[in-house]
Amino acid sequence: MVIISFLVSLAGATMLLLFAVRMVRTGIERSYGASFQRLLTQNQSMLGASSSGLMLAIVLQSSAAVALLTAGFAANGFLSFPTGLAIILGGDLGSALIIQILSFKMDWLVPLLLATGGWLFVKVENKKSRQLGRVLMGIALILISLQFLREAIAPIRDSAFLPAVADYLARDFLTAFLVGAALAFVMHSSVAAILMCVTLVQIGAIPFAAALSLALGANMGSAFIPIWLTRDVNTRGRRIPVANLILRGSWAIIVLMVIHIAFDPSILLFSKAGQSLIYAHIGFNLSLLLLALPFCRVLQSSFELFMPDLQGARAEELNSQVASALDPAALDSPSQAIASLKRELLRMIDMVEAMFRLIPDMYENGADELFQSASDQDKVINSTLSGFRSYVAKIPPDTYRKQDNKSVRGLMDYAIRLETAGDVISKEITSAAREMRDGRMKFSDEGWNELLKMHEGVRANLQFASNVLISDDLESARLLVVEKAEFKRAERKSRKRHLARLQDGRAESFETSDVHLKTLRALRDINSHISAIAYPILYRNGQLLETRLIENLALRDANS
Repeated sequence: MVIISFLVSLAGATMLLLFAVRMVRTGIERSYGASFQRLLTQNQSMLGASSSGLMLAIVLQSSAAVALLTAGFAANGFLSFPTGLAIILGGDLGSALIIQILSFKMDWLVPLLLATGGWLFVKVENKKSRQLGRVLMGIALILISLQFLREAIAPIRDSAFLPAVADYLARDFLTAFLVGAALAFVMHSSVAAILMCVTLVQIGAIPFAAALSLALGANMGSAFIPIWLTRDVNTRGRRIPVANLILRGSWAIIVLMVIHIAFDPSILLFSKAGQSLIYAHIGFNLSLLLLALPFCRVLQSSFELFMPDLQGARAEELNSQVASALDPAALDSPSQAIASLKRELLRMIDMVEAMFRLIPDMYENGADELFQSASDQDKVINSTLSGFRSYVAKIPPDTYRKQDNKSVRGLMDYAIRLETAGDVISKEITSAAREMRDGRMKFSDEGWNELLKMHEGVRANLQFASNVLISDDLESARLLVVEKAEFKRAERKSRKRHLARLQDGRAESFETSDVHLKTLRALRDINSHISAIAYPILYRNGQLLETRLIENLALRDANS
């Protein structure tokens, strides 16, 4: 019974720790997720890129999250291989530093964090304040979960079971290394895995030598997480996580062998066992960063040779496969036909996003090639919509249930919305950008930064809309509508700030006033179109009254 009680308590404490780490990360992502791309892509130097990764990992409390963001931006062409690798190396060091912060005895802080975070989340309507409350409560839950973990270990520490396992891991460092790697991968969080190791060694449940092997294994295991999660990303995006795994895994194995064969692990006991383990973890990541950072550019050619881009016939074959997701053979099956329509809508979202990414360069460079590219892409979207209409027209309505027909009409409406969003980009945005170029105008620094933030917000909502389309999740649909309302408020604030700059007599604001306001309206319209995917879901679940969310549910729960 003692063993069963221990396993149940350990599982509960572990799951609370994982939930708390995710709670902190999602709270920050929902508040500042749209700014992450600019943070990661604005630094071209290796040192600057690694510093960005370090800061972002501390904020998100996850090196895996940094790696996923980096792989995504690299896959879309926003990051080069050297910069992306430097960001991930910095992110791993950042996650090691956050372990030091979370390991401090801060039990006295838990009630204050819970009270403050709970009040912000429940009583305050402002989005960022609510998410700050989520973050504070998440930190409190991390501290509580670590206390639970210590209490779960206490009853079994003096039994024969745990000492036997601990002694075996101390003797067989290779097994301990593999266990640590598996632990980090299964938990999908190196922070949670290392915190567990630190807690176990602090209370004397396992010896320092075993904990050190577990921690080194967790370092390698954490590098598998982004590889698994990016398995469907293109080759450009996957090269960086693979390079990180090879570097991190090789260095972890070398350090493991040197420490256990050439030296006694106890030489690393600079202070108490738990704190020494944290120092060793930070030292491992810092040494890897210092050793690998100078070679990030050199490694690019090797990994491009090792993982080449698809070319020639194979690339053409894949391109033809994704030309259309509409399957005529699925028309007689409502579920398969609807799934086919959703896949086609995802393709349309990707097209709109590809057009949308051109907007900053249109305003900054004003190259005719960019305008032509947007126009060409708009024609493809129009053609896709025509194919979408034809496919829907062939659906036999008599064989579909009423609910299936409603779903098809909703998807058709959203396809039209996406096509309209493309028209806004190809006509209104390009017209405003041409006006900027022809008039040799330049936004004020404040105005341009505001537009960039609005642009990032729409891009984040484009990705969010894709998730809502696939998941059909009510909570996500609510949140997307709330994000739409937040965007409208941000647009109004930007408009007011622009008018204030006009009143101050700012020459740059005066000459670009029409373009600035046109762009704000266009971005608002695009965001409204892409957010429309949420409304059918809300309507089906009774969460929509005419054009508004039910106040008590949406305003209080949409960001949960």
